[in-house]
Amino acid sequence: MLNRLIFKERPAKKLTLEDIVRQIHAYAPQADVSPLRKAYAFSEKAHAGQLRQSGEPFLQHPLEVANLLTELKLDVPSIVAGLLHDVVEDTFHTKEELTREFGEDIAAMVDGVTKIGKIEFRSVQEKQAENFRKMIVSMAEDIRVILIKLADRLHNMRTLDALAEEKRERIAQETLEIYAPLANRLGIGWIKSELEDLCLRYLKPDIYLSLVKKVKTGREEREKYMESVIEAIQKELAANRFACKVTGRYKHLFGIYHKMEKRAIPFEEVYDLMGIRIITDNKMNCYAILGLIHSLWRPVPGRFKDYIAIPKSNLYQSLHTTVVGPEGRHVEFQIRTEEMHRIAEEGIASHWTYKEGGTLNPKDERTFAWLRQLVEWQQELSDTRQFMDSVKTDLFTDVVYIFSPKGDVKELVKGATPIDFAYAIHTEVGNHCVGAKVNGKIVPLRYQLKSGDTVEILTSPTHVPSKDWLKIVKTSKAKAKIKHLIKEEERARSLDIGKKILERELRKENLSPSEVLKSDQILTGLREQGIRTIEELFVAIGYGKVSAHHVIKPLLPEPRMKEGLKDKFIKKVGLAKSEVKVSGLDDIMIHLSKCCNPVPGDQIIGFITRGRGLSIHTVDCPNIDELDYDKDRLVEVDWDKRIAATHPVDISVLTLDRPGLLASVSTSIAGAGANISQAEIITTEDKKATLHFVIDITDTKHLEKVLKSIEKVEGVLQARRVRKG
Repeated sequence: MLNRLIFKERPAKKLTLEDIVRQIHAYAPQADVSPLRKAYAFSEKAHAGQLRQSGEPFLQHPLEVANLLTELKLDVPSIVAGLLHDVVEDTFHTKEELTREFGEDIAAMVDGVTKIGKIEFRSVQEKQAENFRKMIVSMAEDIRVILIKLADRLHNMRTLDALAEEKRERIAQETLEIYAPLANRLGIGWIKSELEDLCLRYLKPDIYLSLVKKVKTGREEREKYMESVIEAIQKELAANRFACKVTGRYKHLFGIYHKMEKRAIPFEEVYDLMGIRIITDNKMNCYAILGLIHSLWRPVPGRFKDYIAIPKSNLYQSLHTTVVGPEGRHVEFQIRTEEMHRIAEEGIASHWTYKEGGTLNPKDERTFAWLRQLVEWQQELSDTRQFMDSVKTDLFTDVVYIFSPKGDVKELVKGATPIDFAYAIHTEVGNHCVGAKVNGKIVPLRYQLKSGDTVEILTSPTHVPSKDWLKIVKTSKAKAKIKHLIKEEERARSLDIGKKILERELRKENLSPSEVLKSDQILTGLREQGIRTIEELFVAIGYGKVSAHHVIKPLLPEPRMKEGLKDKFIKKVGLAKSEVKVSGLDDIMIHLSKCCNPVPGDQIIGFITRGRGLSIHTVDCPNIDELDYDKDRLVEVDWDKRIAATHPVDISVLTLDRPGLLASVSTSIAGAGANISQAEIITTEDKKATLHFVIDITDTKHLEKVLKSIEKVEGVLQARRVRKG
């Protein structure tokens, strides 16, 4: 009865091809597995002599991936592709060879999960984005590509121990930001949960081990309690003649951690560590059983969710309720039908048709419309960071369903505003939006929409978007359209300003603007900065990216040009003390932005501001969303590792309120080699305290060391960096 409560132990014995064949025949008895045997022989020969970082034969990895695909009950071609998925990437074999041996269908799936090779990328992030783009293009043709990739990522996460710590953390962070949410949107809950738990293990090892210990500590007592509740509910279900299957389940560790973080509570206040799942035969019985449970125990207000009437965007359906059970303890129930349970377990794998080779039928295509959105973003957004931000914000967050006055439904990210809804209707509606009515009442444009709201957009043909809109919109489409319009206006204004500045400087030197600007001579030396036309030069000067005086120096007589070069040399020597290296710009002021307070180790980007020089931001600074509407003003920068300095960083520590804790935390900070320049403590009525510190650190690795040291102090619930942006 409580088999679901046992932590998953993986078999010690090595997986074999016959194990996979048995799995396939368990759900598809008539399946022809001869292509699978052929693929195994091909993969075995291709990977002969190769070892994984763990020291085990490489072939074990594709076998494990294929086995995971059988757990999703995929067809034989998918599992064949799983066995072959690393052949092109890690051996000398090509896609063309696979096409000849196994056909275009399987070769295309393998190519879809194969990373891009033989291309030099500027950064790990750019490489990550371009590999993800490639996978999306393949996924648009065949949904099975992403299922193979998820199986590949899950087994890699299970065996992450063998890698170096830095690589483990990078892969785990990517998994948490992209692949776990993707598994969730695809409705494959068990893969999502395991990926999240593994990410927690490698990103927050101390917290992970602490939670494992705490969950195990009272486990026997909790299981006895849950057995008694299950026994009681089964008795009532039988008395009322409901045909049901009742099981217990543990909340996964990341779910516990997330609840502790979100509500700022200690482990002891997480009451729904265990829950009960009831699976019945039809939808009507789901509601009848809900009523029965509420008649036995008092429901907890605000803890009832009807995902049957309003399914999640990944098609998940179930009734959720939390009640005050025996002994006054909270118990969570999930109630669903067999079909709902199958969809909850298998997700999108239950929606494509076996004979259609990975395509979705029209009904399911409408349901998984976000897949089309993913494809559209990779086509429209050339900027790597914008593309990945769009993926993370638009696709991997909760959604709300909003109605137009005519009854049309738009799916938007949670927290979306009427402006987001306006742009979801049409770009012109968004550009000219001046107000909105929600459910018949005028609301501010920053109003956050809720599922079921009916929205009417008010427009004016003379109105244009404001920069302030970038602070309140949530969807990538709205942000992209607003930035595009602002960029056009900024460019036109900068072109006009730049032209006037250059003409004025030319006249100062007794040069004729009309004659000089007709010649290409003025562009000499600027082409390496990407400036190829006079118009582009005007824009660059207008933005402040290029100095007009610097542009006309080569046109000056020899003595005056030497004097100009002397000035440039002096200024450049002064800049050599900066911790930031700037690509392609001379003679410009540099300052670190106060909003995100970047420190060495952060990924950074520069933004040119007229009159203030170059401001340095972290690439994930919230204010970059307002600044990156014009890439002409964004500049690639990097830290100069030769220059060492300390930087002030704000950190926040959430603790239980007990005597001596401030001293313990301060000692842990000093022990990690950081100096405290400012400290403040705030206590709350629920016996917790928030400690605010400003500490001096050298780089992000030093900061991580300090935060880990703080989290080891007994009574500390959370330690994190605080950004003002």
